[in-house]
Amino acid sequence: MDSIQVFDNRFALAAQGAGPLLRLCTGALWSEGPIWIQESAQLLWSDIPNNRMLSWHAERGMEIWRDQVNFTNGHARERDGSLLHCSHGQRAIVRTQLDSQGRAVSDSIVVDHYQGRRLNSPNDVVVKSDGSIWFTDPPYGIVSDREGFRAKSELGKNYLFRFCPNSCTLRIVSDLLEEPNGLAFSPDEKILYVSDTSAALKQDGGGHHHIVAFNVVEGQDLANPRVFAIVTPGLSDGFKVDTAGFLYTSSEDSVQVYHPDGTRMARIPVPEKVGNLCFGGTENNQLFICASTSIYRLSLHARGATA
Repeated sequence: MDSIQVFDNRFALAAQGAGPLLRLCTGALWSEGPIWIQESAQLLWSDIPNNRMLSWHAERGMEIWRDQVNFTNGHARERDGSLLHCSHGQRAIVRTQLDSQGRAVSDSIVVDHYQGRRLNSPNDVVVKSDGSIWFTDPPYGIVSDREGFRAKSELGKNYLFRFCPNSCTLRIVSDLLEEPNGLAFSPDEKILYVSDTSAALKQDGGGHHHIVAFNVVEGQDLANPRVFAIVTPGLSDGFKVDTAGFLYTSSEDSVQVYHPDGTRMARIPVPEKVGNLCFGGTENNQLFICASTSIYRLSLHARGATA
């Protein structure tokens, strides 16, 4: 367990036999939005400032998966295997159809406007079991030209959205978070976790760096918001949940692990600033970590609720 600092014995089983933490590849500028593609056994992720998506495969190593991708950030898979991108450049949720080898076939816009106004810059996305698409829309892709294209917000606020593909309707499910960022459902989908990272753009040390938990009501509404965890040092940029309901989040110097009751159970030190992470591998028990220039991997005695 040298790779993991365990603070709570409830994480001891998950940490049993874990590690070591391996750096699989490097060469990105800022790694984000990882997702495991099971059918082609490859990891995809965004190198946002370089405006490209990269891939890693055990035999081929790191490759450029696609270039000039309009500054994609977070990703999710739909039930039919389609890949969803949060596109800063297009200010949209974009769908890519994949072939059996995990190669892109075609792209289409899922949603890019709310009531006639352009979205800010969708950041992270999850797909619920009913097929609905939930995503955050902070301003990070429009505040400069580094991770998108500088522009004014047409919405005037940063929302958490739910899109229904069947009815093609987009609605706000919460406007409580200053700058919503990462998000994930609990395994039973009764809780939605969303991070607020408004501290990222503050120069005075203010702003939020916490995760908020909501109750999911009737599968499509949110209630009872409460601060689940204050993440420090750094921010909870992206996170995932395992089948036990444990939440694994990025921070400045590590991946931190929380119990559903909000207790910080463990810390996985990482030598670079962590941006996001996902589960993957044949058994979905490998934690892939996007950390600045590199991708790291850690095997756990736990499985991701999703990739």
